[in-house]
Amino acid sequence: MTSSTTVHSPLRLYGRSGELAILEGLLARLWQGDGGALVLTAPPGLGRTALLHEAAAAHRPRGPVLYADGRGLPAPEALRELAAGRPLLVCADDAHAWDRASRTALVSMVRSLGAGSRVAVLITADDGPAFAGLPTLRLGPLDEDAAAALLDRLAGGAEEHPCGTPRAFGVTAGLDPVVRAELLREAAGNPRLLTGLTRRLTPDQLAGRTPLPCPLPGAEGVLAAHADRLDGLPAHTRALLLLAAAAQEHEPAGAGADALLLLRAGTRTGLPRDFLDGVLFGSAATEGFLQRAGSRVHFSHPLFARAALHHAPPARRRATHELLAALLAETGDRTAVVAGPPLLASLVQLSCAAAGPDTVLAARLEAAATAPYPHAQRSSALARAASLTGDQPLRSARFAAAAEQAALAGDPDRARALLARTGAAGEQSASPGLAPYVHGLLALRTGPAADAHAALIAAAALLGPYDPRRGLDALLGAAEAAWVAGDAPGYLEAMGRIDPAPYDRAFASYRAGMCAVLAGRTEEGHALLRQCLDPVDPAPAALLRAGVAALVLGEVAAACRTGARALAAVRTAGPDALLPQALEHLAYAELRAGLHAGARAHALEGLHAARRTGQPNSSVHLHAVLALAASVEGPAEACAAHCDAALAGAGPHGLAQPATLATWARARADLAAGRSDEAAARLGPLVRPGPRQGHFAARMLAVPCYVEAAVLAGRGAEEAGELHAAVAEFAGWTARTADPQAPAQLARCQALLAPGEEADARYAEALAHHARAGGDFERARTQLLYGQWLRRRRRTREARTPLRDALVAFQRCSARAWAERAAGELRAAGEQGPSVRPATDGALSALTPQQQRIARCVAEGATNREVALRLSLSPRTVDHHLRNVFAALGIRSRTELARLLGPEGS
Repeated sequence: MTSSTTVHSPLRLYGRSGELAILEGLLARLWQGDGGALVLTAPPGLGRTALLHEAAAAHRPRGPVLYADGRGLPAPEALRELAAGRPLLVCADDAHAWDRASRTALVSMVRSLGAGSRVAVLITADDGPAFAGLPTLRLGPLDEDAAAALLDRLAGGAEEHPCGTPRAFGVTAGLDPVVRAELLREAAGNPRLLTGLTRRLTPDQLAGRTPLPCPLPGAEGVLAAHADRLDGLPAHTRALLLLAAAAQEHEPAGAGADALLLLRAGTRTGLPRDFLDGVLFGSAATEGFLQRAGSRVHFSHPLFARAALHHAPPARRRATHELLAALLAETGDRTAVVAGPPLLASLVQLSCAAAGPDTVLAARLEAAATAPYPHAQRSSALARAASLTGDQPLRSARFAAAAEQAALAGDPDRARALLARTGAAGEQSASPGLAPYVHGLLALRTGPAADAHAALIAAAALLGPYDPRRGLDALLGAAEAAWVAGDAPGYLEAMGRIDPAPYDRAFASYRAGMCAVLAGRTEEGHALLRQCLDPVDPAPAALLRAGVAALVLGEVAAACRTGARALAAVRTAGPDALLPQALEHLAYAELRAGLHAGARAHALEGLHAARRTGQPNSSVHLHAVLALAASVEGPAEACAAHCDAALAGAGPHGLAQPATLATWARARADLAAGRSDEAAARLGPLVRPGPRQGHFAARMLAVPCYVEAAVLAGRGAEEAGELHAAVAEFAGWTARTADPQAPAQLARCQALLAPGEEADARYAEALAHHARAGGDFERARTQLLYGQWLRRRRRTREARTPLRDALVAFQRCSARAWAERAAGELRAAGEQGPSVRPATDGALSALTPQQQRIARCVAEGATNREVALRLSLSPRTVDHHLRNVFAALGIRSRTELARLLGPEGS
């Protein structure tokens, strides 16, 4: 035991704020005269020693620190004398490595100290049972953010202690994103392992200029430290741990091992049946290494599995894999969707046993990976096949195929890491075009749309002669990229390159119909698209195309049905990467149908799926859908937040479609709040012809909102030509679409622009169309505008009926802001009663309903003219009422009004 009074600079710890808070609490109690004890347990490399040193450094200004090494512990009385009245911290690092007698003496000493001892003991140990019964804090791996922060420090030019102090070493800045993801994946949150991996890579490897070695070097020390814990275990336990580690190799990441397979393998190797039953199905312990979950067996930490394989002699490791391969071949692979040889799991185990390149086994793995296994397993099998391949062009092709399957599994980071192993651009490959194709697929979900379009067009040209299926998918992906970018010529270019002859009638009709619509031959295109609405093909991609056709036609009910079928198909058979798109398509169809709550639920699920599968472009689309739903349901803050998120991602990646939808959503929220001027300013560029116009598929959908906003903002006279031109174009679109709301919206636009009493007839026409089409929200908007028009003409009694109907409809579809606007109109029309009373009266209780509305607008900062436009009054009327408001409230200025109607006064 040694005493230390050296002052060390505090370590910079990553991701340990919770643990540091607990240590601070222990020290705070010690400094107040009440000692205690704490055991920090963790597998090797997680930073338990760094935390001990941090606690020691924090304590030194207050009292002495003693480091115990197991060679002899003083009695509690001697410790108190050593402290000499000052609080004493005893540190016992790696105490699990002490002999049994020393560990027992340490535990005895801790328990004899008692309250008020002014001595605290901090112990670090592995997570075995040596110190069971003492207060324990178990360290887990670093979370993703903390590991990323440590990696940034390491790659930024300074070596870092696994949890702290930097020491200079020659790692250059500029860490490649693919290398970053691979290092974080490999380290699994272990800071010492992350440090070891990073320091063994060259600057060119870190920057992505040269491929990463496989396997990554630098893990040997941490794996050896984990393996040291295996040496003291009974032989039976070590043998079972090796079997469990090897049995995980053919399973998806995190799935563990099959307990029945381990039982059969253990029996075959001679392990006692009672031991196997006790560990795999009973309550026998394995020193904390294995955990059971139903029929699956998991390691407590993945590095123990890797250590068990790493520590085993090569011959024994190969024999273990060969045994598992034979057992799997005997009974079949239960993970296969379609049973039958060759069995992928058995082949994967054989690949683990291979001592070097194996042409025959690699070919068998590649052939097995074409069967309908889960995409993640197919990716793993293809990557193993590539590793067993000596021929460089074929090796690159197999890595590219593995990357494609990883992308379909929703793991873009893994896909990029596999692509990085295909070799430099321009190198020969057995499948030219495959790597560019996968790059294009990844760009479609994560990068600029224009980049994805160009990459996929180029890939299609390379793939076409020898791989027509992928060539078709590349062109469809390029068309999708052009669509979301608002690039109609680019869409037509991609679709025009597809030869429809080899495909079924539905696909040929879809291709020709979409091209005809975008080329302006709408009637021809619609006739073709109607042949696609009920596809026979149950594949998710075919169903999604049918949903797109239905939306282009305006058949929103059909779009909802087909979208639900597509979602069910993706949930059943995958691929996982398609789930965000399936949810987005269904949610958008539901928005068009007025099913806002369902759209919001599906879009939220899609947003989570997009984040889980690393698809930021899909997140942008789903934020736009959520913004549209929030522009109806509220609150306004949610709409604004989703709009901001959509626009922030849409701009850099050139995603015109979600940008248009998000802007439309913000404008619709402005309309709900009575901010018609702002709404008109947002919508004008979207619907007018010219380079700044909105997405071609959404322009017409936004026209009714634009006409409403412009008229309510008082722009009817100055923008009459633009408004009439927009309505005329909308009328032509209405004649071509089957959207059930379009005729009613057209009549509403015409009513807003109609002179005199002609508007009355147009509103009646609109309401008649709504009665046939259904849909609470759009009908309520027409009723609100009609009631407002009647009140403005002093037909107050008549105005109350449509305004009441609008209020009830808005409340029924949870359109809160719109309901408040309808209630305000009803109050202005003289309606009384609890249904139209403001949520809180406060300072406004002395005012008339009209005065209340004017006061609230002015308190928000609106000028008299803006209030007049918002409430359909003259500026003179607003001025008159505002003077009466000031008199009734006993105030003199607009500033006082804003203060009075703030959170406390309203």
